[in-house]
Amino acid sequence: MPGAGKSTVTRLVAERLSRSARLDGDEVNRMIVSGFVWALGEPADEAARQVELLHRNLSTLATNFADAGFTPVMDVLVHSRKQLDFFLESLAPREVLFVVLTPGIEVCKYRNTIRDPRERFDFEGYDGLEAEMKRELGDAGWWFDTAALTPDETADRIVASAAGA
Repeated sequence: MPGAGKSTVTRLVAERLSRSARLDGDEVNRMIVSGFVWALGEPADEAARQVELLHRNLSTLATNFADAGFTPVMDVLVHSRKQLDFFLESLAPREVLFVVLTPGIEVCKYRNTIRDPRERFDFEGYDGLEAEMKRELGDAGWWFDTAALTPDETADRIVASAAGA
């Protein structure tokens, strides 16, 4: 969910691990210098093609880092079973901890208003995206309500959960 805290929390999680690499989907997308289309943007077919490219690139990076002894921590929006299955299949046999940060739509909207103006985004599809994610992924991974937690508390709990997995 845009504004859920993925970027902040993944950075904090990666910092808490002894050997880690943070793989930021937004940074990988910025490698496209001209012709970039946001994942939920238009034209939809080009957006879908670029999401697929992003996921292939992230999966390859994660594999390379994992094979070199680093724990990859991905910052990416996964909103369908097809997307999750791609990552699980392409990263196998490596263990994947799939975490969905769920502070709630209003918290996500508020966080967008307090971002640096250059990092704010226009997005009105929260309700539809949340419904799609619950329908497609409601039984997958850890849906972690972080509304009452600080980013540090959230990262601490994720690291503790991963250590116990």
